Amino acid sequence: MAGDITTIARPYAEAAFERAKETGQLEAWSQALALLSAVASNPQMGAQIANPNVPRERLRDMILEIGGDAVPAEVANLVRLLAQNARLGAIPEIASLFEASRTADQGVRHVLVRSAYAMNAAQQKELAQALARRFGSEVELTVEKDPELIGGLEIRAGDLVIDDSIRGKLAQLAHALQF
Repeated sequence: MAGDITTIARPYAEAAFERAKETGQLEAWSQALALLSAVASNPQMGAQIANPNVPRERLRDMILEIGGDAVPAEVANLVRLLAQNARLGAIPEIASLFEASRTADQGVRHVLVRSAYAMNAAQQKELAQALARRFGSEVELTVEKDPELIGGLEIRAGDLVIDDSIRGKLAQLAHALQF
């Protein structure tokens, strides 16, 4: 399901990013999308968005009313388009993809690292330097501990996933044994 929402959100996020960059409004768009993402991620609002019996126009108006003056006219137009196309549920993913584009545009690549064990500062710095060499840009790491990996690392940078975890290797082995 996560892949589906990304597929839906990507064209909107790319168009929003291009428009924001073209008009020199990256910060305003970023702030507005973060606010709209928080609104759409609220469990009560999410339930309303997921309910097919709630009119899309009503949802659009509620979201824009909550956003108020913090939502510039062009961002409000995006919300109207999303409501018209029944895509309001994609707002959080659009905001996330927008931020990824913004970070990449600034020459910084955001990388999520999941590790079976806690990583100390020296290990994080060494990994960030290695990834910066690989990607050819500055890297901003977010490190999460995930004991379910059993051992090793899982690295996510946008659409790229490097799974060097024991769990990932076991899954590959199980898949290979099925054929």
